[in-house]
Amino acid sequence: MLQLHYHPTDASMAPHMLLEELGVPFELLLVDRANQAHKSEAYLRLNPNGLIPVLVDGDLVLYETAAILLHLADTHPATGLAPALGSAERAHYYKWMLWLSNTLHATLNLYFYPERWASPDHVHGATTVKARAEARCGQLLELLDQELARHGGPWLLGERFTALDPYTLMLARWTRNFGRPARELPQLGPYLQRVLARPAVQRAYASEQIGEPPV
Repeated sequence: MLQLHYHPTDASMAPHMLLEELGVPFELLLVDRANQAHKSEAYLRLNPNGLIPVLVDGDLVLYETAAILLHLADTHPATGLAPALGSAERAHYYKWMLWLSNTLHATLNLYFYPERWASPDHVHGATTVKARAEARCGQLLELLDQELARHGGPWLLGERFTALDPYTLMLARWTRNFGRPARELPQLGPYLQRVLARPAVQRAYASEQIGEPPV
């Protein structure tokens, strides 16, 4: 059985939603962050980075959110959660998956952990990093909004719901305390509500006990 090492609302949230979409048996294994379980010797054997999530699929141990999403979609092709190999749509799917991971997700990490990027002797360093990260994320959200407006489809890739959409919802939720969160953008707001309305997403939210605001 597939096993997902997770913590509610962490970067495991997107794989959790995708597992619900797949409709296959899986087990959730809570990583107790309050007790630094993600830094334990046992967990570090799974992910030496000490980060959540980790997916165990038989003998395969996989970390990095985007890699897990790609693997799950590829190993369950009948679900249609990834476009056909070699197609132009598949190329755009890769593009957006890497953009979400390397651009938006990475910039959000700057917002949430600014102290990692500021000199300890710089009094306002972390505050400055956080403010600039929020401003940059705002620009990136605008790009997402423009993409949705450009193609006019219900999902990030257009007419097809893919593994991109749970990832986008998760990252958008992380902006809920911004001065202008993702839910307030004209295209992103309705799009996020469409993702939220999916039964699989509702099951993941219930399991993780995610309250208001949902995004």
